[in-house]
Amino acid sequence: MNISEIAIKRPIPFIVLFILMSIAGLYAFAKIEIKNFPDMDLPMVTVSVSLSGATPEQLETQVTRKIEDSVTNIDSIKHINSTITDGNSTTTIEFDLGKNLQEATDDVKDAVNKIQAQFPPGTTTPVISRVNIRDNSILAYEISANLDATDLSWLVDNEINKELLTVPGVGKITRQGGVDREIQVLIDPAKLISMNTTINNISNQLYNVRQDFSGGRANIGNQEQTIQGVENIHSAADLANLSIPLGNGNNIRLGNIAQVRDSTAEIRQMAFMNGKPITSFQVYAAKGASELAVANLVRAKIAKFRENHPNITISEISNSVKQIKENYDSSMNALYEGCILAIIVVWLFLRDWRATLISATALPLSIIPTFLFIYWLDFSLNTVSLLSLSLVIGVLVDDAIVEVENIERHLKYTNSPIQASINAAAEIGNAVIATSFTLIAVFLPTAFMSGIPGRIFKQFGWTAVISIFISLLVARLLTPMFAAHFMKPRQNHKDESNQTSRIMNFYLNMVKWCVEHRRKTLLIAGGFFASSLLLLIFIPNTFFPAEEGDQIQFSVQVPPGSKIETLSNVISQVTQQTKSIKSIASVYATIGTGVRSGEDISIDGSVTSGSLTFNLINKNARPHHQTKPQLEKLIQEQLNMIPGAKFSGGNGNGERYSLSITGNDKEVLNDTAKKIETALRSLKGIGNISSDFDLSRPEIKIKPDFNKAAKLGVTAKNIGEVIRVATSGDYSNNLAKIDLNDRQIPIRVRVDKKATETLRALGNLRVNGSNGTVPLASIAEITLGNGPINISRTDRSRIVTFNIDLQGRNLSELDNEIRKLPIMQHLPNGVSRINSGDIERMQEMFSGFILAMISGVICVYFVLVILFDDFKQPVTILSALPLAVGGALGSLVLFGYSLSMPSLIGILMLMGIVTKNSILLVDYIIISQKSGNDQTSAILDACQKRARPIIMTTIAMIAGMIPVALGLEGDSSFRAPMAVTVIAGLITSTALSLLVVPVIFDVIDKFRLRKRV
Repeated sequence: MNISEIAIKRPIPFIVLFILMSIAGLYAFAKIEIKNFPDMDLPMVTVSVSLSGATPEQLETQVTRKIEDSVTNIDSIKHINSTITDGNSTTTIEFDLGKNLQEATDDVKDAVNKIQAQFPPGTTTPVISRVNIRDNSILAYEISANLDATDLSWLVDNEINKELLTVPGVGKITRQGGVDREIQVLIDPAKLISMNTTINNISNQLYNVRQDFSGGRANIGNQEQTIQGVENIHSAADLANLSIPLGNGNNIRLGNIAQVRDSTAEIRQMAFMNGKPITSFQVYAAKGASELAVANLVRAKIAKFRENHPNITISEISNSVKQIKENYDSSMNALYEGCILAIIVVWLFLRDWRATLISATALPLSIIPTFLFIYWLDFSLNTVSLLSLSLVIGVLVDDAIVEVENIERHLKYTNSPIQASINAAAEIGNAVIATSFTLIAVFLPTAFMSGIPGRIFKQFGWTAVISIFISLLVARLLTPMFAAHFMKPRQNHKDESNQTSRIMNFYLNMVKWCVEHRRKTLLIAGGFFASSLLLLIFIPNTFFPAEEGDQIQFSVQVPPGSKIETLSNVISQVTQQTKSIKSIASVYATIGTGVRSGEDISIDGSVTSGSLTFNLINKNARPHHQTKPQLEKLIQEQLNMIPGAKFSGGNGNGERYSLSITGNDKEVLNDTAKKIETALRSLKGIGNISSDFDLSRPEIKIKPDFNKAAKLGVTAKNIGEVIRVATSGDYSNNLAKIDLNDRQIPIRVRVDKKATETLRALGNLRVNGSNGTVPLASIAEITLGNGPINISRTDRSRIVTFNIDLQGRNLSELDNEIRKLPIMQHLPNGVSRINSGDIERMQEMFSGFILAMISGVICVYFVLVILFDDFKQPVTILSALPLAVGGALGSLVLFGYSLSMPSLIGILMLMGIVTKNSILLVDYIIISQKSGNDQTSAILDACQKRARPIIMTTIAMIAGMIPVALGLEGDSSFRAPMAVTVIAGLITSTALSLLVVPVIFDVIDKFRLRKRV
């Protein structure tokens, strides 16, 4: 008694099992997070160090290299990347997948702590943290109220920040735009000379005077009291009246030597909406959190905040979750539509509502319990996992169709549905189990791929494996049970209509011809496969197809050394320049880095670069149905008309090509980079080329004469402190502060900007010496020069990266063109090219896929060997695999798709489905032979009885994937290539395998018989 017979005779336990699994699956479905793609981030730890006023070259030598050298011996490091800008060094250590992130963080902390004492004075304590916040914000809001800019900014930093950080999944909140309150003490340099003191003395003494003190205890009146200093300065006026000791026995009222005013910090960041300055804040999701769920919670929190503060206006101006929601909705709709179409196909073939209903129950009973396992595995509902379910719809109903069709055929010979179900289930059981385990053997190796591609294939593979296994349980347990109790024998049943008979006779005659002309048939099949492989020449490769979203992002750069007003004017022109493009709904722009509550005010942020986000209207409402690449090219043309700025786009998946070269000799590296840039600009069909290797900004070089300085008792430390404090104020942690009820206001001491506008004025600044103060010009040469605006390093070498906007061009085609450039073929000694970005991931993907495919074929072969107890017949079944290649590759050429991740997933899918059809055919040939038929008769008998279920299941699979292939909703850039590949491969493989597989079986079987004789 097999398991199907047990289920038919004792149905209650199995019905209860699937009811419980379905209830659990529905519960899990409501709990699973919704994302766009699986998390593709490698374990990373960052080390951030600040030294206010330090140039990138100083930080590289004194800080960054020491950090890189200290961590290089830690296990499982993949890359070490460093970015150095004015006053900031950030080193990101990227680990291999599987590395425990907490262990990695501890290792990095131990390594950096050992060399921290080697950092120059004034360097902040290294901040070592796991990267657990996403790079891009999910929501951006504009805020306005009847408040001045300072109070409005504090409202964001304090109240809104506190409110939103309580939302689960929110990583951080940053304010973009607005200002920071600051007490400014602008010293008169002339008065410093008369007082024989320096500006850093004033700053240090002010810090010492403003230090809070506490400590000690007293016993007064038989009670114990603690001693605490009491704040007595609450405003700029109080501060101006403060007397400062000068250290030489004298003191001075601060207001006598400086202007003291309650003002704002220097503006180093801004935000714009449609060209107008605004105050905004951005919400970032923590890694691992569902962006859509976080966005919904944040929106609810903002709505509640609006209710409680009706005088404050908060408007959502940009979001990156709209596309996630649209992709989720379209994926779910494709899933529903695919199910309906598959059921319709079943009905058209069976023309029996009972049989159709029984087959249709396999879909929800296979899909819904799958959600339970997705939840247990901590997967998400994303484009990949939902696409996996969409593509296996036909597979899920396939087993049920085969079972029902076989039961229906057995009902012709008996009036007992129960007996017919038992006989049919026993006959078809081996084939159904073989086909399901074959599919599992194909998909399972992909779940163990490595690298970033492995993160995607893992969710695809496991989702497919679980749903297929559950569908096998449905086919072996529930389908025969339902058929036994609900199907009825047909009265006056005829085997086929005349039309069906004519089609079947035509097909059987073709099979006879193919078997009689084995050599010609195999030559034709071999020629088809060989010509299919030639199509690879015409198919470009890429990692991810360019996405079709509702946002286009550009970066903007103005000449180094420009003031923030320059970039602000450029951004104001952007809206005017692009207003003729009707597909643009709004433009959100930013300059600099957003302010995070609780962090010190940055005086080193770049004001020469910014970002532009063009929010697009719905693609169905765009004039001429403009695509994202078309709009990106159109926007680029308009932006190029704005003088004095460089714009570059291509920030989405599959939109940018990165070319990186490394070397330790910066002069050779930069010279090579210039030649490469010249060569790149000769290529046709590409967008902007951006790089920062030649971005040098004006600098003031101070070269001390150490002999003179030594005689006067002046040290380099004295010079550095005076220059830093005079021009930008002391380090943030050295600034005195005024305590208010809810915050501290920093006090920044520096000279008025007018006193540093010329080299002569800088030379007049006083520096402490052994016999009083001396002018800076007397001990140092002050000249104009230039230096790098930032420095990038990877794996302990300097790196230059060119980012090229693809604008619709294919990644591999452009890569081949670049590799053929003479300069790339003859790089100088010490300079090498490294793979980065999508090129690196594409190579990982192809190597991993080839290994997974080979592993899959081997697993399938041995699964078939075990099930058929034969080493030769599985070769017959696997012979259908090459027949699917032609259709798959032909569809990519026909529709202009690349060989990318989605199309590779489609090819993998084909391997399982094609093998499944071959098993049904070969299995019945063997059954027919065992019943006494000769080989040719057995082949024809199997073709006659299995052609119909094979065609039924193939059409059902195709029908299930048609909504995915059409991609009428959402962004179909990832889903469509996969579905088209499977559909085309199914058509060719099914048509050819119905003719070629019988021939190969005949050849192998006769060879085996001949060998026995």
